[in-house]
Amino acid sequence: QLQLAESGGGLVQAGGSLRLSCAASGRTFSNYAMGWFRQAPGKEREFVAAIRCNGDGTYYADSVKGRFTISRDNARNRVYLQMNSLKPEDTAVYYCAADANHCYSDSSYYRLRGNYDYWGQGTQVTVSS
Repeated sequence: QLQLAESGGGLVQAGGSLRLSCAASGRTFSNYAMGWFRQAPGKEREFVAAIRCNGDGTYYADSVKGRFTISRDNARNRVYLQMNSLKPEDTAVYYCAADANHCYSDSSYYRLRGNYDYWGQGTQVTVSS
């Protein structure tokens, strides 16, 4: 079983930045592709970003491309989401997720939340206007 724990959420003004972190434990972290998803009130959970097992491929939703950056540190068992130029519409609970079966897939696979095996509890991000 892989455990995931997000941190780094909070309240920020529009145009500001936040860095989310997701700490993994329980299994070999480098065996998992990682994703970030978010869910706003009354909306479905949506794909934000994903990264391959060794970090050689990253993928983004169009809504965050150019503003958010996903990265990982396999030595520290962590995945990060650097969020810049935040907008009120970025307000949501952000979740990290791990996929055990496809280390080297592509965007069409990673953007589907049903493909992920493990999920964290989420961290709230609120962007004020």
